[in-house]
Amino acid sequence: MSRRALVTAAAAGAVTAVASPARAAGGARARFHTVGRVKRAADGFVQYTWPGVCFEGRFRGTGVGIVLDDADNDYDVQIDGTTVATLVTPGRTVSWVDGLADTGHGVRVVKRTESPWAAGRFGGFVAAPGGAILPRPRARSRQIEFIGDSFTAGYGNVSDTRDCSANGGVNRNSNADLTFGALTARKLDADLQINAFSGRGMVRNYNGGDPGTDFRTYYDRALLNVEGDVWRRPDSWRPQVVVVGLGINDFSTPLNPGERWTTPDELVTAYESAYHGFLDKLRARYGPRPFVVVGATYLWNTTAFTDATLRIVQERRRRGDDRVSHWYYDDPGLDHLGCDWHPSLNDHRIVSGLLDRHLAGLPLRW
Repeated sequence: MSRRALVTAAAAGAVTAVASPARAAGGARARFHTVGRVKRAADGFVQYTWPGVCFEGRFRGTGVGIVLDDADNDYDVQIDGTTVATLVTPGRTVSWVDGLADTGHGVRVVKRTESPWAAGRFGGFVAAPGGAILPRPRARSRQIEFIGDSFTAGYGNVSDTRDCSANGGVNRNSNADLTFGALTARKLDADLQINAFSGRGMVRNYNGGDPGTDFRTYYDRALLNVEGDVWRRPDSWRPQVVVVGLGINDFSTPLNPGERWTTPDELVTAYESAYHGFLDKLRARYGPRPFVVVGATYLWNTTAFTDATLRIVQERRRRGDDRVSHWYYDDPGLDHLGCDWHPSLNDHRIVSGLLDRHLAGLPLRW
């Protein structure tokens, strides 16, 4: 019980934790639907680092155990669509939801936080005595991939103050499951990937940090913390829409002495060239049918982000790709009250609505 650290628990069921995940996981490992990039470990657990990875299952009975091995991330646990608990860095545990009606239920466990330097591990669901884990839910026919930075990842989005140093820090105040991408995917009943890494840009990271790396360094990985790792895309992952939001970190801070680019124009040229290469990669991976939405938003110090992405889309169309669109989002209602001036939950709801309208205007054939 010493590592359970539950933030919330609904009256519908009691949540407890016991430290015996290996015994509990046996026989239930394959009976869940996975949403997001994962990699199977030798012991049957699945590993993951990207935010918003989730596991969905079905069970019959009065309770269900959630097998985790993770001292870094936070998780929401949902039963029949209602969040009943938040597990904060649960460690190596089986967390139980008990006291439910003795009938069929759905369970969903979602990784709220980013963990680029540490992998979480999930070992499946286990039924309470007298119950049973049922066959896993079907994958959804609609699929959307979101590619981006902290705005896409949900950095500090559930905070009500920009300074999060006194209310738990960024991790306690982040929830990838309440980002604009996750909200839009739920409204469309779509499976999604949130492949986002805070502070990373297309060619330049925030304030020029970690030179020699950028988002593209990590995009192909299942496990961000393993250099050279490669995600093996399953045949089942064929998104009809890919939303790219990279550029805030490239342009939101001025160039520093010693960076690779000596002028903003040189940075813009490098950014556009790299962006075209990244879109070429997406087309090679997913083919010509998915709609690629190139996103941009307001930056207080420059219009370079918006201008460059607009030119990129125009050039793609000139080359004959008519399934690429430019999505600029801004709204007077955005308050940026999340940690460190990031979008708040209110903002993510607004941006999700703007994205909904943009997608509704595309000739999608779901």
